[in-house]
Amino acid sequence: MLHREPSLPLVAVNLWYHVGSKNEKPGRTGFAHLFEHMLFQGSANVGTNDHFRYLQEVGGVANGSTWYDRTNYYETLPSRHLDLALWLESDRMGFLLPGLTAEKLENQRQVVMNERRQRVDNQPYGRAMERLFELLFPEDHPYRWPVIGWMEDIEAATLDDVRAFFSTYYGPSNAVLTLAGDFEPAAALASIERWFGGLPAGAPVQRVRAPLPPLAHAVRASMSDRVQLSRLYFAFRTEPFGSSGWWTAAVTANLLTDGKSSPLVHDLVVDRQLAQDVSAYVYPTEEVGAFLLVATARPGVDAERLADRIREHLDGLAAPAATASPRSALGSGLDGELERARRRTLAGIYSELQTLDHRADLLSQYTTFFDAPERAFHEAEAYEQVDVAAIRAFAAARLGPANEALLVVEPEGVRS
Repeated sequence: MLHREPSLPLVAVNLWYHVGSKNEKPGRTGFAHLFEHMLFQGSANVGTNDHFRYLQEVGGVANGSTWYDRTNYYETLPSRHLDLALWLESDRMGFLLPGLTAEKLENQRQVVMNERRQRVDNQPYGRAMERLFELLFPEDHPYRWPVIGWMEDIEAATLDDVRAFFSTYYGPSNAVLTLAGDFEPAAALASIERWFGGLPAGAPVQRVRAPLPPLAHAVRASMSDRVQLSRLYFAFRTEPFGSSGWWTAAVTANLLTDGKSSPLVHDLVVDRQLAQDVSAYVYPTEEVGAFLLVATARPGVDAERLADRIREHLDGLAAPAATASPRSALGSGLDGELERARRRTLAGIYSELQTLDHRADLLSQYTTFFDAPERAFHEAEAYEQVDVAAIRAFAAARLGPANEALLVVEPEGVRS
């Protein structure tokens, strides 16, 4: 994908591999995230850590990220050095395995295990999201295990496992390359052909397809942690990313908690002072969306009382305005709340579109998932098409008590 923007002498290079943690198997989790690290450890022609060094020497920056459905790598650098970024990406795509050693694997295994300790195992509330997804998804579903993987699986990964995973997923047939910035398209295509054209495409990847309906019944669990305050995690299955239902879910999340004047923040944090904080968001996942609402109770506030108040809000969102509970902060004022949420959302979209790296990432995303890169520039329209009727219908179909997974995290020593 080529997106020419010559206003600044920069180019963003963005490479998506259509592989994430959902392509792993129980007992072999964490491989996609491990490769996010391994691909910066050199290849047949690039030394360990030289990927960063070469880019920094010309004023560039680079990084990578892993998700349930994809892994991506990206650089932004002066446009006259475009060939450097293309060479680096093509070399690790085509020649990583000859440079892969047991020593490099062990080094990055320890890095990833330490990352898990810092971000999950030793972090307050760190295990909560993993436990929540165990409630939300059945045992055989590929979104059930965490992107970072289970510690015992990371420890057990062998060099043969790693080689097989790379050979299956990290080739041209499973990748989208996007350039955004100051370049001449014909010259850029010639450079892409020069660096990538000789790489074997690789076998077509068998796609994981795992859609799910809403939960058939409510699921609830509690856990204790070394924390000071109780925290509630609500989760609901929604439609997958890119569908009209996903956009409705995203608008609903923004409507509920985006900004101090939003209904849940104003009611729970400012007015009633039941919560320290509250947030809602939707995972942009390919197979099943996940609508999440997280609230931290204030000191002395019973978690059940906070949960009941949140449920009143969600029920009020689903009810017609004429029948909405007077205790709901939404009620008949949903039109005004929707307009406020829409304006804040669109301001964020337009702000992000000003950056080359974000545009490149969106183009890779919509090409990878839908083979429709043009959708990258129509996100605002998708948000604008959501109306009050759609929000109420979404809340009734997806946010009801029967579809709810609720995890309560209590301080150690507090009985649930």
